[in-house]
Amino acid sequence: MGRLPKKNIIHINQHVIRRNTKTGERNPVITCKTYNTNDYANKVIIEDKNGDEVATIIYSPDKPLSCGARVWIETRNNIKFIKDIE
Repeated sequence: MGRLPKKNIIHINQHVIRRNTKTGERNPVITCKTYNTNDYANKVIIEDKNGDEVATIIYSPDKPLSCGARVWIETRNNIKFIKDIE
């Protein structure tokens, strides 16, 4: 068995979303954290080990969803719902 890849954590910064809404700026609100880097973006594509897109995280302050969401995740894959917090 090979080693597991290092964990990536994707964080949405609500403070930047609020500041962007207030000031009209478009600073990146998504932070991708690895064991040694923090990368910032307004759109993140999540790929499987073959390089195929499995999901996209989108920040769209100028065209939010009808519910008002400015950040959301889109995928064509099946989704498993887990209601308990681990």
